[in-house]
Amino acid sequence: MQTIILEKPGHFCLCETDMPPPPQPGETLVRIRNIGICGTDFHAHRGRQPFFEYPRILGHELSAIVVDPNGASHLKEGMPVVVNPYLPCGVCIACRRGKSNCCQSLQVIGVHCDGGMREFITVPSENLLPAEGLTAEQMATVECLTIGAHSVSRAGLEPGETVAVVGAGPIGIGVIHFAKMAGARVVAVDVNRSRLEYCKEILGVEAVVDAKENPVGQLCEITMGDMPTAVFEVTGNKDSMEASFDFVSHGGQLVFVGLVKDTLRFDDPHFHKHELTLKSSRNGTKNDLMSVIGAIRDGHVDTRSFISHRCSFRDLPSQFDNWLLPESGVIKAMVEIR
Repeated sequence: MQTIILEKPGHFCLCETDMPPPPQPGETLVRIRNIGICGTDFHAHRGRQPFFEYPRILGHELSAIVVDPNGASHLKEGMPVVVNPYLPCGVCIACRRGKSNCCQSLQVIGVHCDGGMREFITVPSENLLPAEGLTAEQMATVECLTIGAHSVSRAGLEPGETVAVVGAGPIGIGVIHFAKMAGARVVAVDVNRSRLEYCKEILGVEAVVDAKENPVGQLCEITMGDMPTAVFEVTGNKDSMEASFDFVSHGGQLVFVGLVKDTLRFDDPHFHKHELTLKSSRNGTKNDLMSVIGAIRDGHVDTRSFISHRCSFRDLPSQFDNWLLPESGVIKAMVEIR
């Protein structure tokens, strides 16, 4: 079968590899249809992804078709499925409390172990979610959108509150979708004018803020002095993450969705005076994935404008560097295996 391997930073290899062995009990063999390209993949390609080893087969935003259900009762041959890439241990304190997304020894397909940039892959049957009614491309956006859905669930938003989403990339767009579904008034904050225009014209946010031009003042004006009651920081940029403490209202909450391999600092008197609630949001749960599948199926999330760039599997190694360029305007890139 054809496989793309990231042998080292900056170097993909398209090669022939052996088919996976027959599935063991509790496993299912699937054929990959589409692969969504994530910031994690870009970071890995650049050599900047934490907790990463080379060589690695990338690919964790996956749509697939069941080839051999191997007795799994919820699956049948030919069924379209979303691959849940999270492999929790099931026994640690987080797993025992139903928080498998932050398992102490969590493995993510395509990050900590080899993923779906290949024609066939064997995965645990319980990690396959039936997704009839979704296109193959839609299915490959589910995991990405789940990151935003989980963060909104973590925040417990109330209808009518004003929230700011800092970072209008793919994850931030997911946050915007599900914050709006929760009834919030959403303000998008970014340094990229084209992404801010996308948020205003396509996603219908209440307002946009250019982070290069006094974002605190702009947010203060938009909220008539109140400031947003919830701020989702999605950039994974140290300076932006530290600055976001100043974006939150008194009594509000700051949710770090983005991840940076660094130490963050904040002013404790400001933090204490505002009685801020600081949260992190990591990955998503099976229930979050199912919620996103339902939201797409019911028409609450339109992925047509979200998928901005496409290429074939064979063209990926030559196309990937172009997607790294800011001028490419990538929102979500999608790879198709025919």
